Amino acid sequence: MSLIRLRTFVEVYRQRSISGAARNLNLTQPAVSQHIAGLEVAIGRPLFERQVRGVTPTTAADELAADIGDKLDAVEAAMSSARARSVELTGALQIIGHADFLAEVVSPHLLPLLEVGIRVRLQTGSSDFVNQMVIEGHCDLGITAFPTSDKRLHCELIRSERVLAVAAPSVADRITQAASLEKALAQEPLLAYNLEIPLIDAWAAKNKLNLGPLVPALIGQDLRALRSLLCRGFGWTVLPEYLCQDHLQRGELKEVPASTGASALNYYLVWTPSALRQARVAHARQALLWHLKA
Repeated sequence: MSLIRLRTFVEVYRQRSISGAARNLNLTQPAVSQHIAGLEVAIGRPLFERQVRGVTPTTAADELAADIGDKLDAVEAAMSSARARSVELTGALQIIGHADFLAEVVSPHLLPLLEVGIRVRLQTGSSDFVNQMVIEGHCDLGITAFPTSDKRLHCELIRSERVLAVAAPSVADRITQAASLEKALAQEPLLAYNLEIPLIDAWAAKNKLNLGPLVPALIGQDLRALRSLLCRGFGWTVLPEYLCQDHLQRGELKEVPASTGASALNYYLVWTPSALRQARVAHARQALLWHLKA
């Protein structure tokens, strides 16, 4: 039973009139009659007896009205509130990206947008999900670690980060002092962004290291969780420099030196051309490109 049919039933029951319900619901009389007929088919019993003037509820109608009570009014009030919130959010700027990058890098640059009255809503997701949400129009701007090949999207490089192998000082010293860097890394617990370990593989390839098949001890798609465990002396990983530079300076983490050094991780801003028709999106895109590139 749809809410529309139930609402029509309640109005007919209250008005005792098809025409009166039609006026209150802004429907035609045939539409109201069709809604009632549909309910009667679903229930398997007649709901009203047609009279010269109006209608008379049957026992089935009395029972249905008693079951519904004020519940339908409460449901419709909740739906009205939800619609009002949706209207309020239509003027908001929706940005999606990796949780740690949004928190550590993007958030400080949102202040100029907030100060001019743009409401910002942040969402998190992996690169494929970012592209999907932007293409489908659920988000206005996306930030991803991979350039897009989808012709429906435009993207621009906004930041290139050095990626370092890091661990707690005691762990980093143990790795560095070992006779074989490859064996020492393989023997320590590995923390990774996902099971495919592309960040670690890229760092290893840059430094011509054959680490073999590594199985992460922990996988987490917010790199700050990995950083927290590292600072407590557990394992090693590779992190973008923005996530570890302060901790390196404070001595909470230490770089694991390698023959060549840091690899690189690029971040891209993605959007659909049609989204730029909205002034707030075009303004935000330009502001983020300016600040994040700088």
